[in-house]
Amino acid sequence: MINLAQKDVKHTLGKFLVTAMGVGMLLGIVLIMMGVYRGMMVDAEVLLDDIKADLWVVQEDTLGPFAEASRIHEDLKDTIRVIDGIKSAEALTFQNIQLPQKPKPVRVVAVGYDPFGTVNPINPERLVAGHGLTKDHYQIVVSDKTGFKVGDTIHLVRNDYHVVGVTHGSVSSGADPLVYVSLKDAQELQFSYTNNRIRSDRARGFKNSEATMVNTIVARVKPGYDVDAVAQDIRRFKHKSVYTAAQQKTILTKNLVERASKQIGMFTAILIVVSTIIIALIIYTMTLEKMKEITIMKLVGIPNSMIIKMIAQETLLLGFLAFIFGNIFSHLIYSKFPKRVVLLIPDAWTLFIVVIIASILASLVGIRKVIKADPASAIGG
Repeated sequence: MINLAQKDVKHTLGKFLVTAMGVGMLLGIVLIMMGVYRGMMVDAEVLLDDIKADLWVVQEDTLGPFAEASRIHEDLKDTIRVIDGIKSAEALTFQNIQLPQKPKPVRVVAVGYDPFGTVNPINPERLVAGHGLTKDHYQIVVSDKTGFKVGDTIHLVRNDYHVVGVTHGSVSSGADPLVYVSLKDAQELQFSYTNNRIRSDRARGFKNSEATMVNTIVARVKPGYDVDAVAQDIRRFKHKSVYTAAQQKTILTKNLVERASKQIGMFTAILIVVSTIIIALIIYTMTLEKMKEITIMKLVGIPNSMIIKMIAQETLLLGFLAFIFGNIFSHLIYSKFPKRVVLLIPDAWTLFIVVIIASILASLVGIRKVIKADPASAIGG
């Protein structure tokens, strides 16, 4: 049996491929948007996974340092350490700062921790150059995205910080690069003021009482103890908000990323609808271009079913080729995006199913035109 779709596509192969490439670019953007969402979820968990804390102790009635302001006394870590079931506890700070860099400053999130403590937020697997912090003052570990290298000097506030290590893939929940400084330096950066502000406060009779504050105390629980039970003891006796690792992950992935994920989902859905409409318009135009041939085929007795099969096959082939081009396009450009883009095979297969369904729906436009075609119109041109 003659394959009408194959004959027709072969006759207009160049036009057909260019059309598939155009639709494929749209589908490639859909894959990229899905990858952006996946990347946001991965970024939200990077710091949590690196710290590996069982409990996050924060200011009472707050969601913690990643969602809102949280300030607690640093010496609370000593109290937490003696609670039954606690293996270790350390103080951490988080703050947004600008690193001086040309042609413009680099926005980063600075993590302050005790270099000699039991919790090290620097994942050794992410270190690509140098080493972690070894001193209490004036050392900094930066992300490779900042452009700084080991041995560089960075001036922050009143002091110079020497770059002793470089990491790769260390980002905050907002995808900003992470840098690491000692807890004492972080407190000075976050809670100390300029000389003019200090003189003004002294003249007003104010003292800086925040120099020993931190944003959170992270703790690890001894084996055999129930994490939720230990968290409840801290809430009841220390009057602080306490979140387990799972709860903290929920805060990051649901509370902070949820709105952005909904926006990405809406945009993705719109692109799929647009792609479906474009495929339908293309098939409709292709059907109109060969209406004379279709009416002649109907006149000589070729059944509607064979012509409809031709339209459906062309539409499915167009959708399949567009999906292939879309995958190629997305894999060529995804690494150029400033934020992490994670392309997963299951997402690609999901899009493939959607594209096939959309192609079938789009073919109905051309099929409807074929069914209504009058064979008598072929007589006399």
